[in-house]
Amino acid sequence: MKSKRILIIDGHPDAESYVASLAQSYLNGAQEAKYEVSLIAIRDLDFNPNLQFGYRKRTELEPDLLQSIEQIKAADHVVWVFPMWWYAYPALMKGFIDRTFLPGISFKYQKGKMRLEKLYKGKSGRIILTADTAPWIDRFYMKSPVINQFKKGTLEFCGFSPVKVTYIAPIKDSKLAFRQSWLDKVRKLGRTGA
Repeated sequence: MKSKRILIIDGHPDAESYVASLAQSYLNGAQEAKYEVSLIAIRDLDFNPNLQFGYRKRTELEPDLLQSIEQIKAADHVVWVFPMWWYAYPALMKGFIDRTFLPGISFKYQKGKMRLEKLYKGKSGRIILTADTAPWIDRFYMKSPVINQFKKGTLEFCGFSPVKVTYIAPIKDSKLAFRQSWLDKVRKLGRTGA
């Protein structure tokens, strides 16, 4: 039986962030379980995050983006780790998605049909999200905009299923024990490949 191929994508622009530690914890757990695992830290890539011409004209893909697309295509399970800022994800991560989740790569228009062909069918996903907003405020008052947009409007739209969510909050003023507890839980997620 072939090993599950896992790709972790760290969407935080700061290498010293708690998000980077969470991504590393998942990586460590997956390595302990002997999964085939790799990590993309978006901050380390050399690319223009601006989709300059929209879909009217293709913006030439930089080598780092071409390699990232191949890593996403090769993965069975993609784990996205990022902070929620202003009920969205960081601008750098948005630019990465705009530049890599393109027609013909992650989905395909079908002539004369309303439905798109989902090119990432057969892949599963996990969102590990940090926030300062309590989960109940995000869910009931704000209606979970970043989760709905990214899970449904991007990942599931392109065929990822299932996509599970781990919401870690509040981070602001959190104690070391809280953060360590989540690092341990995320490491366990890595061990199970979930």
